[in-house]
Amino acid sequence: MVEQDTIKLLRECDAGIKMGVTAIDEVMDYVKDDRLKDSLDDSKDRHEKLRMELQKELDSYHDDGKDPNPMAKGMSWMKTNMKLVVNESDSTIADLITDGCNMGVKSLSRYLNQYKAADEKSKDIAKKLINNEEHLAMAVRQFL
Repeated sequence: MVEQDTIKLLRECDAGIKMGVTAIDEVMDYVKDDRLKDSLDDSKDRHEKLRMELQKELDSYHDDGKDPNPMAKGMSWMKTNMKLVVNESDSTIADLITDGCNMGVKSLSRYLNQYKAADEKSKDIAKKLINNEEHLAMAVRQFL
């Protein structure tokens, strides 16, 4: 049970990191304020460092991880592009990123509760990812 919950939690974290990095990449070309760009770059770097830590854990279980749900990814892409077509501003970007961070925190918290038997290392990775998401949401508030 421990190993199964651990792998499931790690997979969800993997999908979450990929989704977050993709979301940041999708908006970067539209960012005007250098401070917002720096916050997004910093968050992307933290996500990618955490992904390397996560990948080591997945490798130890001989698991390939998980890609984000294609439907969720597609809906996110549509929402991002539709909002940016209407209003190509840093405020719109901050709003989109905040929504994404909040969804990530909610999902990851649910997975932490769902996979209670997961080992402490995977729980720690999930908590770090939640912290990254909360940190980014706070960093972009000044642009809302």
